[in-house]
Parts: sequence; structure tokens; C-alpha cells
Amino acid sequence: MLHAVIAAATEEVAKNPLIPEWYDIIWSAVCFVVIFFFFWKLVLPKMQKLLDDRAEAIEGNIAKADDAQRKAEAALVQYTAQLADARAEAGAIRDQARTDGQRIVAEHKDQAAAEAGRIAASAKTQIEAERQAAVVSLRSEVGTLAIDLASGVIGESLSDDAKASAIVDRFLAELEASDVPSPATAPTVGKI
Repeated sequence: MLHAVIAAATEEVAKNPLIPEWYDIIWSAVCFVVIFFFFWKLVLPKMQKLLDDRAEAIEGNIAKADDAQRKAEAALVQYTAQLADARAEAGAIRDQARTDGQRIVAEHKDQAAAEAGRIAASAKTQIEAERQAAVVSLRSEVGTLAIDLASGVIGESLSDDAKASAIVDRFLAELEASDVPSPATAPTVGKI
């Protein structure tokens, strides 16, 4: 047993499997330094350049977006001003159209009144001419009838035209004088 204890004491302490050997640590450190150097000199500058380019692009896009926003706001202000001008111009055009419409209506009313006056005057002239023609026609017919009646009453023919027309004119003058009632003796219509 003693032999076993001595053998156990002389044996090295059992190795922990989680702790590597010293040569593994050295070779791992060398590989780490090589890989670190490779990343430091080659990959990191490219990554930094890529990140810088990306940041620059983002800043450029932000600047472009700000510029576009300023332009859009300026365009909105200009559009609003143009819209206000267009509305004012449309209002002025509407007012002018109303004024023109009223003027045209007034002109047409004046023209219609003048035309109505002209037509009324023409109608009065025509009526007066027709009345005169009717009076002349009635005078001749009444004269002829009066002469025939007088011839029948007297029993002789009144063939002298000058004498007959003088008698007819005198008869019609007396008839007209008796037909025109005076305002004091004019009968009132509708009174019993």
C-alpha cells in the first residue's frame, strides 16, 4: 500500500480538461494576432470606408430631403398665392359678367321698349288709316243710302252729284254733331 501511495504522490496531479496546454495557448495567440492583424489592416479599413460611404449617402439623402421639403413648401406657398389670385380673378370676372349681364338686359329692355313704341306708333298709324278708310267708305255708303232714301221720300231722282254730295255732307255733319255727347249730358254706364 505504501507503494501505491508513493506512486500516487509521484504522479502528476490529474489535468483539468478545461485548461489547455501551454503550447496550445501560444499557437492560439499567434493565430489570433495574425487574424487580428489581417482584420486590422484589410477588413476594418474596408468596413470603415463602407460605413463612411453609407453615412455620407444618408447625410446626402437627408440634405436632399430637406432641400426637397423646402422646395415643396415654397411651391405650396406659391400655389396658395396663385390659387388666391385665381379666386380673386374669378370673382372679378363674375362681377364683370354680372355687370355686363345687367347692362345687356337694360339695353335689351330699352330696345324692346323702343321697338314696342315703334310698333305701337305703327299700329296707331295703321289703325288711323284704316279708320279714315272706313269713314270714307261709310260716308260713301251712307251718302248713297241717304240719296236713295231721299229719292224714295221725295219721289224724284237726285242725280245731280254736286247737290247730292252737299246734302250728304250736311247730313253727316249734323249726325256727327248730335252723336258727340257733352260730358254733362253723357249717360253713365251701369247706373239705373
